[in-house]
Amino acid sequence: MKKFRFSLDTVLDYRRQVQDSIQVELGALTAEVRRQEAALEAARQKYAEINREYREKKADGMLIAELRAYETALEVQEAMCVREAGKLNVLRRQEEAKRRELVGAKQDASSVEKLREKKLLAYTKELEKSEEQFIDDLVCARSGIARSAAP
Repeated sequence: MKKFRFSLDTVLDYRRQVQDSIQVELGALTAEVRRQEAALEAARQKYAEINREYREKKADGMLIAELRAYETALEVQEAMCVREAGKLNVLRRQEEAKRRELVGAKQDASSVEKLREKKLLAYTKELEKSEEQFIDDLVCARSGIARSAAP
């Protein structure tokens, strides 16, 4: 019997390649999310530091110009935090979409792999059946030869 060959091997290889590339893209997005989380945390810490410094100087007394400068700095830093949080939300949505895409790609590859396993199992059973038939034919042929030589 001829060697097992799955006709959809190229499709399976392609689906695995797609899955691998999506996985790489997801890894890059996840790293970008982590970097953005760090940027947001840095912006929040900067805001907290400016605010702490502002409250300390305000308690000690300060000029109106300094007061206004601190308030402006706080507004700018708050806007920075909002912008960084917005970027983070966009990246998280992209990451989740890529995760769903990866699940779909895994399901696609898995369905072809299961079909391959079924075809291989059927091939194996057919191979075993043909080998049993060959052995039966061989045994019958030998026993027929032995019987004709005996009389």
